Amino acid sequence: MGLTRRELVGRAAGSALAGTGIYALVDRLVAAPPARAAVRVPLLPEQHVLQNLRIVVSDGVEVFAPPLHSAVVTATLRVDETRGALAEARVRLEHALEQLDGRFSATPSGLGVTVGWGLPYFERYVPGQARRRLPIDRRASRSRGRPVRALEDAIRFPSDPESVILEQNDVAVLLRSDSLAHIQHATEALFGGSGDLFAVTSIRRGFAGGGFAGRQSLPKQMAMAAKIPGAESIPDAAELFLGFTSTQKQAPGRYRITNFETLGYTDVRTGGYFAHGTNMHLSHLFEDLEAWYGTFTRDERVESTFSPGLRIGPDILTVGQGPEQAAGEADVLRGYRRHGRIGHSGSIQPASRLQQRVIGPDGTRYEQGTPIPHRADFNTLDHPFAWTRDGHRDGFAESPRAGLHFVVFNPTSDDFRRGRLAMDGALPSGRVVDVGQRSRRQGFNDVLATTHRQNFLVPPRRHRSFPLSELPA
Repeated sequence: MGLTRRELVGRAAGSALAGTGIYALVDRLVAAPPARAAVRVPLLPEQHVLQNLRIVVSDGVEVFAPPLHSAVVTATLRVDETRGALAEARVRLEHALEQLDGRFSATPSGLGVTVGWGLPYFERYVPGQARRRLPIDRRASRSRGRPVRALEDAIRFPSDPESVILEQNDVAVLLRSDSLAHIQHATEALFGGSGDLFAVTSIRRGFAGGGFAGRQSLPKQMAMAAKIPGAESIPDAAELFLGFTSTQKQAPGRYRITNFETLGYTDVRTGGYFAHGTNMHLSHLFEDLEAWYGTFTRDERVESTFSPGLRIGPDILTVGQGPEQAAGEADVLRGYRRHGRIGHSGSIQPASRLQQRVIGPDGTRYEQGTPIPHRADFNTLDHPFAWTRDGHRDGFAESPRAGLHFVVFNPTSDDFRRGRLAMDGALPSGRVVDVGQRSRRQGFNDVLATTHRQNFLVPPRRHRSFPLSELPA
């Protein structure tokens, strides 16, 4: 059933510090929102792109200042499987989304809304259309010797705990803004007013940034306020709990690199039904800040985050990660032989960076070494969610706990899979670096514990509401 206003606003974002309402602190902790031009921007065909991000210089590197607030609402559908019911639901949801478009610009000062659809939706509601029209991953199909869809079910990875839940939601909506009130308004509009369309399964809230202007960042302030063990060791300007900056600026037009049609990874062509769409991976991870800052030295944190042997200044939080710094498989193997460990960023770059120059269909040049994933992750104190329909299954607790809602856009589910496997030492060529699972030889895995995973297809804006349902079965 749909959630009441009290459940949406009170239970999911109430005022109790010990519970999920800690996010109400964010507006009080931030003296003023980041200085962003409150301009109305034209809507892009890509619904997953947040425009007008502020560019700041951190440690000599240009980075995007992320929106302060983020939330994800997941749900199953309460819509009959008839063509008429789907048509009505499609109109109602699109109307609600258009109302938000009219009220807020798709910028941090306004509101970014991204609607993703899971395989359960396509298999239950539009199975015939999905068989014919869902994008095919050409690269994965070649490597596996059979047709592979661009949208696949999530899998457990070698370093994942056995308890990881592979979710089966019909829909996930990502909301991003500098204003908590804007996100609350959108949550009510989509899941309160249209509550009979959705059975909400979880609400996930969090924050990022806020420390680029010389202030103490939100992750530091929120973790301190929640009395998270290890919080006092978070650097004052840290964009995220683990300290280092992840939102580095890239070349203009890079936001299209994750589109289905851009790199030729799928059979989607310019003008096709799913052109300007992408794949979204959503997962939740607990982060052990006490171990990260208490048992890893500063040099070990740098090596675990980037690559073994790297040395940077004691106050540096932003390390250049442009195309020219991209690591190849030979670099990963050489670093492991010399130091007995791999770094997070370096290990995934053979899978997450372009191995040759690509010219996109719009003429944009993507140089060798350009990052492919488009990250939208944010820290959280959810345990593991701010609200869940099934607290027993999800291990829900009222007490705050440090974590990350990992949201990332890739051209295909397999593209994410390749990068995540590389994080565990399984490189794209088939070479495996035996780092062990959840070991200090890959330090990130030693302090992370994933609880949930799911993949979603993010259609282009024109098809964001019940995709494929307008086509004949």
